[in-house]
Amino acid sequence: MFVWIQWMRVMDVAVVAGILTVGGTERDFSHLGLPTVLSPVGNWSVLERESLVCLAEQKPEEPPTEPANQVLPREAPGRLDKPPAEGNPPAPKGEQPPAPEQPKSPAEKPTSPAEKPKSPTEQPNSPTEHPKSPAEQPTPEQSKSPADQSPTATEPPKSPIEKFSTPAPEKKPPAGQADLDKATELRFKAKKLSDLEEVIRLCRSALEKGLDEAGTEYAKTMLASTLIQRGVAVAKALLETPFIPRLEPFRQSALNDLETAVAILPNQAEALVFIARLHLLPGGDAKRAAKALDDALAVPDAEAPTRAMAFRLRASLQQDPQKQLADLNEALRLQPENPETLRERGVAYVELGQWDKALADFDAALKLDPKHIPTYIAKALVLSKQEKYDAALAVLAEARKIDPKSAELWVQQARVHVLQKNFPEAIKDLDEALKEAGEPLVVRLLRAEVFQEMEQFDKALAEIDEVLKQEPDLRLAVRYRAVLLAELKRTEEAVELMEDWMRRHPDDEEGQLQLASLYLADNRPRRAIELFTEILQKNPDNPAALRGRGDAYLNIGKHAEAIADYERALKLRPNDSGLLNNFAWVLATSPVDSLRNGKRALEMALKACELTQYKEAHILSTLGAAYAELGDFETAKKWSAKAIELGRADQKDQLRKELESYQQQKPFRELIQTEEKQPKPKPKLPGLPEEKPKEQPNAQPEEKPEEKPQGKPASP
Repeated sequence: MFVWIQWMRVMDVAVVAGILTVGGTERDFSHLGLPTVLSPVGNWSVLERESLVCLAEQKPEEPPTEPANQVLPREAPGRLDKPPAEGNPPAPKGEQPPAPEQPKSPAEKPTSPAEKPKSPTEQPNSPTEHPKSPAEQPTPEQSKSPADQSPTATEPPKSPIEKFSTPAPEKKPPAGQADLDKATELRFKAKKLSDLEEVIRLCRSALEKGLDEAGTEYAKTMLASTLIQRGVAVAKALLETPFIPRLEPFRQSALNDLETAVAILPNQAEALVFIARLHLLPGGDAKRAAKALDDALAVPDAEAPTRAMAFRLRASLQQDPQKQLADLNEALRLQPENPETLRERGVAYVELGQWDKALADFDAALKLDPKHIPTYIAKALVLSKQEKYDAALAVLAEARKIDPKSAELWVQQARVHVLQKNFPEAIKDLDEALKEAGEPLVVRLLRAEVFQEMEQFDKALAEIDEVLKQEPDLRLAVRYRAVLLAELKRTEEAVELMEDWMRRHPDDEEGQLQLASLYLADNRPRRAIELFTEILQKNPDNPAALRGRGDAYLNIGKHAEAIADYERALKLRPNDSGLLNNFAWVLATSPVDSLRNGKRALEMALKACELTQYKEAHILSTLGAAYAELGDFETAKKWSAKAIELGRADQKDQLRKELESYQQQKPFRELIQTEEKQPKPKPKLPGLPEEKPKEQPNAQPEEKPEEKPQGKPASP
């Protein structure tokens, strides 16, 4: 069976689901088994389907009688003057087909019921007809085929003069038509990316060589469709693979295909969504992702699943929680039973503090996907936020029935026990997690955190050392080890550890902050000031560096400079309890009269106490100092005594001195001028340059209580 391909406008001919429409008349060609070509999502694009017409030679109603070796004449590639008819064509509306006359002999038998037999005056050598070559003379058997001689369903019967008049010479096909035909044939058969590559090459070659208007339009459509198919195939591989060692080359390859396709056919919603998804991978362009999603949502006839995905992705980029929620609501309107969207909206409700709505979405998601462990974990976390710890543990126990070997469930159960201050049970949970974990690093880091909460710093340090045996250059573990060394009063070791780290990682700004804070804890405030200043030269609005340098100025008696840094930092972090505490302290206790401001000190101290629920001894101490500065010694003594009650053993001597001052009806005054500690000379580390203090980066430990001047601890 021969398959003829003709590119025609939709108004003339179209094939949809096996139904051929010719001149407004539908005819079923599904029995021909015409091939189907898969588009990026399983079907050709609408434009391509509407541009492609497959016309097949039909079987006559009676078995053909032509010889087996007969070759049917073939039209020029991409051209078909008229589609083959199937059986007898219908008569024009309002007319009856002429009755055929009986031929006088087999040679004069008409070729179709709609055509009269030729008269003697209509022989081949008549003046109205050019003689045919022998190869063109039909045999009696061939003349029986109605498909060869009868008019088509789209044409009225021809007059005898029209049938035997000299045919117009055929127009030479465009130079690129052959390549376009090859591309189309291969597009039907394409199964591999290499096949798609050849289709793309042939389409581009056809366009470069030249096509007529209809061919150009179709070639561009097929080129864009094939680029989308290849781009989506690569994109799906990237998105479905947890870890891609060389992400960027693959992503760029897919983006090149998809961006080229939407430049040819702009309203391709699926391609735009995949462009956004690729850019949302690490290292992508979030602005381009947002623009692609807006463009996809502007496509009027995009399918519901594609629009729902676009809304979900755009929600993840929204900074405004209400806009994020609006996008997720629209996604759920389009796909109301999508468990992923329900989970995402539940998380959005969590961020808005709407716990009950979050739980409702998580429950709805679990009905649709009852074995999704992360949803159980999210539900347990919300219940923990509501301090419904028993309910949270029950949810995790239910999830463990589904996946008894999940280390993550044991980890989350440990977190709930930590919130309950039930540290022994938390350690037991993490012991179970260690048994199940294929990668125990995270579990060991959590165990170190729990041991630190239990003030078992040696055990916490041992856990971190186990992590560093496996990952010697893991930044989090190195920095955590420095924190634990400082907790154990091994400050010099912590400084050396971070100095070594910074020589190897000079661009680690967080490491710079931690090292500068360790210098301050090691009685080297001037060195700390140098490093904080280096950070602020690169990033003038770093609130941690501003606060750290203010603390260092306070330790060398430069109260005006400390106040200036605190002012700048407070604009960036107005709810930082530690910053409020230290700022209030210098305003209440500075011996410089022009710098003190008791009223403002009281406002800041009260806010810091509210933020910490009046549970931090050193902040209650500052509150007492503010009341004393205002002359309210009775209230000052009340809060000072409460600070002594809550304070650690190493804080109590300093706190008692403050209370004694208030008992004497005197406000407390403090001016510290720390003598700079000189570091011990260290041998040059193998393979590393000599240490140059002014070139060393610095950093701050994680937010932990610091000692105020003369042993008065500063809040985090």
